[in-house]
Formats: sequence, structure tokens, C-alpha cells
Amino acid sequence: MLKFIRIVISGASLSLAAAAIAQQLIIYPAKGQTPEQQSKDEGECYVWAKQSTGIDPVALAGAPAQAQKQSSGRTVVGGAAMGAAGGAAIGAIAGNAGKGAAIGAVVGTMGGMGRASANNASAEKQAQAGRQETLNTFNRAQAACLGGRGYTVQ
Repeated sequence: MLKFIRIVISGASLSLAAAAIAQQLIIYPAKGQTPEQQSKDEGECYVWAKQSTGIDPVALAGAPAQAQKQSSGRTVVGGAAMGAAGGAAIGAIAGNAGKGAAIGAVVGTMGGMGRASANNASAEKQAQAGRQETLNTFNRAQAACLGGRGYTVQ
């Protein structure tokens, strides 16, 4: 199950990279700029937007979500510990605390894995929204630069 979660997280990182690339601006040379001039202006405005905002879209697209990997492990372990404690208590009533603790640990681990998966999905959505907002800031800066050079930008 943990391997599955890691694969899902890796896949999400790749999809974020694709999303960042897909969010490129649409630029029209409104004052008859040549393709060479447009390419030069786009490059210069990219550098200017990166310097003025402190945002690097390439680095942003490849940034891993480390915090959620660490928190998912704590959630699973916490679920196992709580399950073992609860199972031991039930097992003590039934006459076999050790067996109850073992069963509780298994059930708690499964519950912890479910919570970890839900927590990861929520954290990934929040991280993606934050990255998108950051990318939008960069795009606005680049659009402002290109607009100042006579381009129509969407």
C-alpha cells in the first residue's frame, strides 16, 4: 500500500510539471514584431519576470511534496499504535490481551493507511492550488513585460 501511495505521489508531481508547462501565455505580436524579435522579447521578459517575482516555473514544476510523505508515515504508525491499544483493551475483556492487541494493530494500520491516503490527496490539492497561484503571479509579470513591448497577451 505504501508503494502505491509513493507511485501516486510521483505521478502527481509529473502531472504538476505538465500543468505548469501547459499554463504558458498566448502572445500575439501586435506591432508587427518579427518571430526573431518576439523570441528575443519572450526570453528577456521570462528572465525579468523570474528576477522580479523570485519565481522559477521550471523549479516550481519539479518541486516534490516532501511534507506529505513524512506525515503519511506518522498517520499509519499512529493508527497501528491506537489500534493495538484498543485491541489490547478489548482482548483483556475477552481474556487474551496479546491477541487483541495484534488484531487491533492490523486494523489500526489499515485505518491509518486510509487516513494517510486521504490526507495526501488533500495536501496535494492544496499544494497544487498554491503552485498554480504562484505560477499565475509569474505569468502576470511576464505578461506585463510583454505588454510593455507591444504584444497582446492572453
